[in-house]
Amino acid sequence: MVINIADIEVADIEEQAINLLGFPKEISSLIWILIDIITLLLGITTGLLVIVWLERKISAGIQQRIGPEYAGPLGIIQALTDGIKLLLKEDILPSRGDIWLFSIGPAIVVIPIFLGYLVIPFGRHIVLLDLSIGVFFWIAISSIAPLGLLITGYGSNNKYSFSGGLRAAAQSISYEIPLALSVLSISLLSNSSSTIDIVEAQCRYGFLGWNLWRQPIGFIAFFISSLAECERLPFDLPEAEEELVAGYQTEYSGIKFGLFYVASYLNLLASSFFVTVLYLGGWNLSIPFIPILEHFEWDSISGISEVVNITIGILILLTKAYLFLFISITARWTLPRIRMDQLLDLGWKFLLPIALGNLLLTASFQLILL
Repeated sequence: MVINIADIEVADIEEQAINLLGFPKEISSLIWILIDIITLLLGITTGLLVIVWLERKISAGIQQRIGPEYAGPLGIIQALTDGIKLLLKEDILPSRGDIWLFSIGPAIVVIPIFLGYLVIPFGRHIVLLDLSIGVFFWIAISSIAPLGLLITGYGSNNKYSFSGGLRAAAQSISYEIPLALSVLSISLLSNSSSTIDIVEAQCRYGFLGWNLWRQPIGFIAFFISSLAECERLPFDLPEAEEELVAGYQTEYSGIKFGLFYVASYLNLLASSFFVTVLYLGGWNLSIPFIPILEHFEWDSISGISEVVNITIGILILLTKAYLFLFISITARWTLPRIRMDQLLDLGWKFLLPIALGNLLLTASFQLILL
């Protein structure tokens, strides 16, 4: 049994912090868990607002527009004002729809995506749930969201909404298989499905140890599949306004309408974090051509080394994730929307064989090395 000394030190710090509250140990532990969850929710919400603002500014730059300018400096609170506007709008229910399914649909879409953040490591010791099957937990929990879209389409009693829900389910099934095969290839390389173990396996070799270089085919399949899972252009067929008016959210208004966009951006942010964790070394500070920084240790400098390491790790992770977000946003305003038959052909006839072949090659090389 191997015991990580750093884990023990972090646990001791947490225990000392909760003992200062003066509560019994069980209650203090519960309070500490609640603090962790609230901190994660606040961080995710802030990241969501930043994504909305970035998408508007980047799209404005691509289309040679100004973008949001007046709601705060450079329009930085435009996303917040839009959220408040949706909260104040009237919530309209369809008279002939299934009210119960219509009401719970947005919750079924948003909640699983939030749960996926439990296994994302923001640093070496910053993860709420370090599961041995962390990446597959994310894939399994995120596959529930399309069922919510199907429920909302059916409960709306609208042919356009129902068509959008069916498209969402078909799209999710088509692209979850290549996504899972790509993740399985990473698990074989790392000998683990834990998100922390996958990052640690890449940290051993620095920048050259990133799975991006060891799994370029898997990275391409994962990138395309993640865009399709997030229903981003050119894969936003479930809500194609030219064909389906607005898709599964046609009958929605107010905050329920806003929850679908919250889910979309949350899923995009989670996919960016997982791309960083699986292929870009996670929180590891690996800068090419500067080998000193790759092996630099703060532990020998001062007692605040743990705080410095954690802060640097979070900043590195966010930088890599937002770089992927920039590519996704640029692709949205660059590529045209494809047809539904082209969407399914790409998933079943192109990505699935490529991801499966990549998995077989990875397994073969691992057997040869063993």
